[in-house]
Amino acid sequence: MKTSILYPARILLTSLLLLWISGCSTMPAATEVPARHPVDEVVKSDVKYVVDVYDPWERMNRRIYNFNTKFDRYVFLPVVSGYEFILPDIVEDGISNVFSNIGEMKNFINSVLQLKPTASVTALGRFVINTTVGIVGLWDPAEKMGIYQWKEDFGQTLGRYGVGDGPYLVLPILGPSNLRDTTGLIADSAIFSAIDPFNFDDHSDDAAIYYLLNAIDTRHRTAFRYYETGSPFEYDLIRMLYGKARRLEISK
Repeated sequence: MKTSILYPARILLTSLLLLWISGCSTMPAATEVPARHPVDEVVKSDVKYVVDVYDPWERMNRRIYNFNTKFDRYVFLPVVSGYEFILPDIVEDGISNVFSNIGEMKNFINSVLQLKPTASVTALGRFVINTTVGIVGLWDPAEKMGIYQWKEDFGQTLGRYGVGDGPYLVLPILGPSNLRDTTGLIADSAIFSAIDPFNFDDHSDDAAIYYLLNAIDTRHRTAFRYYETGSPFEYDLIRMLYGKARRLEISK
């Protein structure tokens, strides 16, 4: 009987589940500081503000944002804490490097689609070097050689060819996005599934483990914490910053 290629990940995820269950009962209650003034005393309806973003689905987006806050606080972060508790830093870094190396396939494809020769060669070179010298991406010797990652995705590709942001959209668990970038996310996932580098078609349970571990690793590497920005208008602030960051990424 063939052993799953992600068997160690199964052990890790099972351990995280047990840690999360045991920790839920002892988790301290979180407190939030309410705003000092109501919104209508500060924000005027007839004024155009820098933070204004096209957000026709704002009511739904705010509800999803609140859901993400609770999910992050009571599920995601406790699992990430367990992940960091179980694994030594060198293993965590190795896992991050592997996922980053796999991401070079996406970077390469989108760099080619955007007709960026430098970014295309960089992505391909990093993938070859880190897959071989870096032992399937556990290490990142390419970076030590001065070959730094150039991140690209299909949302950037669409933006490069003039597709506008579209309405702002908060995705469950994944967070801020917009209609264009959500379309790009779906396209990138479809391309990865079509390439199927791990033969997931024959191991659907391995695919679930892969995406779950990737999500945990991504959250592990993300410093953002909900309602720790110090702003009473955090939703609006995040919405504005997301749009600015994406425009910078598309223009580079």
